[in-house]
Parts: sequence; C-alpha cells; structure tokens
Amino acid sequence: MPHPLEQLRDNALREIGDAPDEKTLEAVRVRYLGKSGSISVWGEKMKTLSQEERPVVGKLLNETRNAVADAIEQHAEKLRSQKESEALASIDVSLPGTPSERGSLHPLTQILDRAIAIFRQMGFALADGPDIETEWHCFDALNTPPDHPARNEQDTFYLPDGRLLRTHTSTVQIRTMEAAPPPIRVIAPGAAYRRDEIDATHSAQFHQIEGLYVDENVSIADLKGALEFFFRELLGPDTAVRFRPHYFPFTEPSFETDVQSKALKGGQQWIEVAGSGGSEQSARRRRLQPEEMDRIRIRSRHGPARHDLIRHPRHPPVCAE
Repeated sequence: MPHPLEQLRDNALREIGDAPDEKTLEAVRVRYLGKSGSISVWGEKMKTLSQEERPVVGKLLNETRNAVADAIEQHAEKLRSQKESEALASIDVSLPGTPSERGSLHPLTQILDRAIAIFRQMGFALADGPDIETEWHCFDALNTPPDHPARNEQDTFYLPDGRLLRTHTSTVQIRTMEAAPPPIRVIAPGAAYRRDEIDATHSAQFHQIEGLYVDENVSIADLKGALEFFFRELLGPDTAVRFRPHYFPFTEPSFETDVQSKALKGGQQWIEVAGSGGSEQSARRRRLQPEEMDRIRIRSRHGPARHDLIRHPRHPPVCAE
C-alpha cells in the first residue's frame, strides 16, 4: 500500500499539470507547499514518529517536496512561454516597424514653458536679459551692500574685465525699468550662476523665474494672490500656500513662500519655493514725486501686459557706472 506522502505527491503533480494559468498554479503551490500546506504539515508530524520511521519518512518527505517544487517551476515556465507565444501570434512580422518618437523636451524646459504660460494668463510679458552682467546691474542697483557675501569671488563668477555671471535674474528687472516707464509687468525666466558646492541639491548653475510689477493702486495682497494662483495652477488645486516674513535688501516688506502639495513629496511637508516682496525702488528709477511714490508698489496680478517680449543685449559692454 503506498505511503500517504506518495499519494500527496501524485495528487499534487496531477493538479499542477492540469493548472490552466499562473493564478491556479499558485493556488496549488499554496495548498501543498504553503505554510499550512498538506506536504508542509508532514514536517510537523516528524516529531511524533518513532526513531525507526523518521529516516524513511524524512527521505520520502524531501523527495516529495522537491518533486512538487520542480514540477511547479517547470509548469510555470511553460505557462509563461505560452503567454508570450499568444502575444506574438497577433503580430505580423512582415509589416514595417512603427516609427518611434525620438527625444523630448528637457524637464526644465517643460516646467519653464508651463510656468510662463500661467503667468501669461495673468497678463505678464516675457523679459530676457544677458547671462554676463555688470556688477552694478547685479548688485548695486538692487541695494546689495558692498560687504555682502554674494559679492565675494568665493560666491560669484567674475570675469577678467570686471563683469560677472549673474547670480540671479533680478538683473532683468533693472534693465526693464531702465528701458520702459511704468506700468511694467514682466517675468524674467533664465539661468543664474553661483559658486555653490555641487551636491544632490546644489549646482553652479540653476534656473529662476522672477516677476516684476510696477503700477499704481496695488498692494501686497495682489502679490500674494498672484503667487497662490500660480502655484495652484502649477501643482494642483489642492496646493496649500503660506507666506513667512523674511528680509531681502531690495524689497520691503518681503516674504518666503512655502507650498504643501501632493505633487511634491506626497504633500507630507512644507517646501520653500519662492521669495517675494514689495518695494519703492522702481519708482525712484523714474524720479517720481514723493506723493506719487507712495502709490506705487511691485505686484503680480491684474492689467494688460505693456510689452509682449522685452529683450536686452546678451553681452553688454562694460558699464562704468
């Protein structure tokens, strides 16, 4: 009379051979080799056997387990091959290949294009300026003090003729105010350069988008409203936006802007994404009367764009200012 383990083996091998798909095969594996499977249970029974029975049953148990496991593996490979063959059967190899699209826009280009489109919805014009700048446009015109660390050669790329690689795109704001009287509403996307140690979150070159709005009868509330609209359009309608008071030498009052969005780290934490503020410095560029200056602020919201595109020379001459 056959041993019960032999009967289990024969039953398992028959069910394995009859399994029509991978799901059924997995169910057979669990039924026989799972933690509570019929064959696995015999491992617990070994403790109840006599010393004479243990070697015989133990050998048979190992043979049964190995036979069932090998059969499952072989049948699984057979099912995978059948599945691939069925998929290939519908392909006409005599047809010409389907042309694939080559390349795509860089992620930075895609996010810049999307951001520009959102600001254009709010009536902003696009302003462009040189990457190689004068120290006056990069620092002096923005009220950056002479002893500011950014002006050191350890932080900024200086050229032999005294010019430098711009450390921010605020230089485009200065050139725009020199070129056109208020009202002005522009954005200035572009690259900036700083002597940062290169690591996972820092590079010697990075990209910014700056906005400048000079007009009458506006307030910080308009600036905050524009930023909230921008980040919710960019990151999703559920994005939360908060503003923290901060000091910038070229705007007052000033804010750091944080967002919390499912598009960034699953919405689990606040992430700083922008700095912003209002100022009267742009009014002084026009030499307005004091009573006029009180009504002018930098903002980012309503009104038509004065210029569709403002471009400044890519490599201006050395400025003696």
